[in-house]
Formats: sequence, C-alpha cells, structure tokens
Amino acid sequence: MKIFPAIDLRDGKAVRLYQGDYDQMTVYNDDPVSVARQFKEAGASNLHVVDLDGAKNGKLVNFDTIKAIVEEGGLFVEVGGGIRDEERIRQYLDLGVGRVILGTVAVTNFPFLCEMVGKYGEKIAVGVDAKDGYVAINGWKTVTDTESYEFCEKLRDIGVTCVIYTDISKDGGLQGTNMAAYERLRTIEGLEITASGGISFLPEIEKLRDLADSAILGKAIYTGALDLKQAIAVGERGESL
Repeated sequence: MKIFPAIDLRDGKAVRLYQGDYDQMTVYNDDPVSVARQFKEAGASNLHVVDLDGAKNGKLVNFDTIKAIVEEGGLFVEVGGGIRDEERIRQYLDLGVGRVILGTVAVTNFPFLCEMVGKYGEKIAVGVDAKDGYVAINGWKTVTDTESYEFCEKLRDIGVTCVIYTDISKDGGLQGTNMAAYERLRTIEGLEITASGGISFLPEIEKLRDLADSAILGKAIYTGALDLKQAIAVGERGESL
C-alpha cells in the first residue's frame, strides 16, 4: 500500500482543516516546499496536494507553490482542488504532476469526466467525498442524493482507475477512519482505492494494507500522532507492529 502524506494549501501555506471547515483552519508551515522535503527525507515517494483556495473559488492561487513542490523532485505528486476544466488539467500535467483529482465536476458534469478519462486515462483520479453514505460537493458544503458506493461502481465502469474516498465525518478528527467503508469498497473489482480521512493509528494502516491500494495521511503526521517514517514502514514495506 502506498502512503501519501498530504499538504493542503491556502494562501501559499500548509494548513489543515477540521472536517473541511475553512473557519477551523490550522496553519502548520509557511513553507510547503520545506514540508514536502521533510516528507521525502522521512522516506515518502508520494505526495497528495490539495489547493483549498482552488476548491473554494476556482482560482489558481497556489499554482506557483505547487510548481515549486513538483520541481523539488523525488515525489509522485497528485493534485486536487478546483480542477473543473481541461485547461487546468493540462496546466498541472505540464508541470509534471503525476495525477490530477476531479471532485465536484465529476458529479456535476459527468460527460466531461468521461471525456477526460478517455483522453488522459490513469492520470485522472476522482475524489469521492462522502457524508452519511452520499456524495458531497462544493468543498463538502452540498450533500447530493448520489449514493457514494454506487457512484464508485459507476466510475469504475467508465474507466476511472483510482478513487480517493473520504468520509467527511472522520476527516481531521484524529479518531480513526471509516474502516467499514473500505471493506465495502474493496469488493468493487478493477478499482484502486485510496483511503482518506481520519487515519490516525499504526494498527489502522496495518489493517488498511488488505483493503486499500493507498492511504492519505494528514493531520495525524502534523500533530505527531503518527510518525511518517513508521507509517511508511508498516504501510509500504509491510513491517509488523
């Protein structure tokens, strides 16, 4: 299982939100490039980056910061947040981003998603953010009537290879992730699942090895609840606790 430490960007700074609430934001570092470097030094080879400003207003506020992170080198970088047209997709891929994540637009403009998957293949991932089993969009502010597991099956059927599934209620809470969700998602054959939201304990990572292809670690590594080096050892190298 691959481990993706996360950097959430707002105004060029590395921050974390609690359950997606912009009013409950903690700034962890003014220099996200140095954070990426620290992750790399801890043994990370993958990085999950979210442009929170882009997710909120669709503007490329953090483009230069993301560019600098990619140019740091040594990391497979996936980027999400406010990617709603092909121009933005191209901009990120031209930077050297390994994969872009479509969220809201995957729900609101499904034909566009189908077109982009047909054109860019595995370089397109879909972020499925769920609240009480239903897909939430627009920075988690709007809960749709789209059932999240059925939507994941639909994504698989159109050729999406990777889904990043987040249970909003768990995100940023440091209380553990929704393991039952990944047990259910694992039954969808042909779809790579990235577990995201609330992962806080090494035993969880050990269990997720059998349920998910990747795991995103956020607040737990910023607060020290999880040691990234240990998490990589357990998740990627299969070391026992």
